[in-house]
Amino acid sequence: MTRVEFYILSADSTQDRFFLGCRIAEKAWKSGHRVVIQTSSREEAQHMNQLLWTFREQSFIPHDLLPDADPESNPVLVNWGEDARGEHDVLINLAGEIPAFFSSFERVIEPVDNDERQKTTSREHYRFYRDRGYPLTNQEIKA
Repeated sequence: MTRVEFYILSADSTQDRFFLGCRIAEKAWKSGHRVVIQTSSREEAQHMNQLLWTFREQSFIPHDLLPDADPESNPVLVNWGEDARGEHDVLINLAGEIPAFFSSFERVIEPVDNDERQKTTSREHYRFYRDRGYPLTNQEIKA
């Protein structure tokens, strides 16, 4: 069964959930996982693509944007609407909606920052997963 983890930035953090998504993707990739980062729009996907190139000096995360990317040769994919099922095992959900294909992943990670609207959306996501019996964990992230 898919495990769902909420990574919650501490109240004093100056980072946002997109930057946190980069950190999570980097750690997952370095641990041998294949990652899909789900966003809400083409603009968010392009923002995430740019951030993956620049969020940390001297860091490289091999990635590409769907639908043009070759999923087999890219361990990290940035998606904004396509069904991203495949051999990737970690989904980082930055979208406002829960993707219909989320249960095809071993892990779903929901980054949460200090934006009040986003916190409300995260609470709705939490209830959705909880009401369907998915195992949930919360981790506070100090940044």
